[in-house]
Amino acid sequence: MEKKMTREMILNQVEEENVKYIRLCFTDIHGVLKNVEIPSRLLEEALDNQVMFDGSSIDGFVRIQEADMYLYPDLNTWMISSWEQTTYGKVAMLFCDVYLPNGEPFKGDPRYVLRRNLKRMEEMGFKHFNIGLEPEFFLFRLDEKGEPTMEFNDNGGYFDLAPVDGAEDCRRDIVLELEKIGFLMEASHHEVAPGQHEINFEFHNALEASDKLQLFKLIVRNIAKRHGLHATFMPKPISHINGSGMHTNCSLTNKDGRNAFHDPNGEIGLSETAKHWIAGILKNARSFTAVTNPTVNSYKRLIPGYEAPCYVSWSDANRSAMIRIPAKKGRATRTEIRSVDPSTNPYLAMSVILASGLEGIEKKLDCPERVYINLYDLTREEREGMGIQNLPENLKDAVKALKKSELMKDALGPHVYQRFIAAKTQEWDEFRTSVTKWELEKYLKIM
Repeated sequence: MEKKMTREMILNQVEEENVKYIRLCFTDIHGVLKNVEIPSRLLEEALDNQVMFDGSSIDGFVRIQEADMYLYPDLNTWMISSWEQTTYGKVAMLFCDVYLPNGEPFKGDPRYVLRRNLKRMEEMGFKHFNIGLEPEFFLFRLDEKGEPTMEFNDNGGYFDLAPVDGAEDCRRDIVLELEKIGFLMEASHHEVAPGQHEINFEFHNALEASDKLQLFKLIVRNIAKRHGLHATFMPKPISHINGSGMHTNCSLTNKDGRNAFHDPNGEIGLSETAKHWIAGILKNARSFTAVTNPTVNSYKRLIPGYEAPCYVSWSDANRSAMIRIPAKKGRATRTEIRSVDPSTNPYLAMSVILASGLEGIEKKLDCPERVYINLYDLTREEREGMGIQNLPENLKDAVKALKKSELMKDALGPHVYQRFIAAKTQEWDEFRTSVTKWELEKYLKIM
């Protein structure tokens, strides 16, 4: 249930809890959390939407001649930072929407992009787009200067316990800190690779889930640092081991709050709405992958052999498929999209996934057959003969697919769409023209 905060409740908490400092947070198009910091004496001004910042300094926002922007705090995101104690008082946070001086929402604000897509969902007769995220991350040791090394602090594997899982205390502290600020935790465990971990929390509506992911990353990094560790959500920091994904569990509810994907009489308990949703996701998967997997490094994870999906398919019992239908049904009926990675901007990722699924529902797209065969064992020709496409194999191909999609342009809006493509084209060019360590080791001595 969403909490409802009022201006008076916030001001009372500031007084009662000795809050001296407030972070007004927002997110850029790359998913990086930004903030404007104010003393508590300016909080009322902030709650009147009068705090301004220079938008031209934020990558992907505006040009220098359009710099002035305002932060409109979302009161329901008010939170006192239990992990951030100071000698002079407590620190609090608010997530904000970005507005222009004329009072209009800024169309380049990722939160606005998601709000716009959620409004379209509501117009189609649905109430909530519920999201359950499963973010994975690696922990590496810090050196004596506080810089990250590539040294694991454990040699654990899937579900291992201490002493093999040397980061168990750190992971437990992260979970306890998250619970202090209202996260409802579901599970935490060591993942497959050494130094790799997963922490899951209860599903929320898409906007709240995206806010919580941004907050989750911040807390994980802060608590890890206390333990002399560096937490990274980079999809594939080490070759030849499993990368970090972020399985994204999705469902829609009807206006009466019932799960629109569940039908006890349907095939494997799925409604026709769910099947159309799946068809829309599969149809647009190649087009939205640049958004859900937005870095050069993302595509080092999407390769066969390391449990990451590479192929556009679905199943209820096949973990090589891109979409899996978990066994639990009823209120928990959902689609698990397994290709997404934690480097994504959650607001944009949820927007393109939602737009894709809604297109399937609106157009009543036919859902292809479930796939039970291990797709990793097939050749490309065999998969294509079954009508199964590969996901893009690199950022260049993903951006090319994004450029061809009018649906993605509409979902992101022209401002974000154009700037995102420009940024990712530049990122690919930087990678393409750089000389890597692999090339030097491969060729320098023999040529």
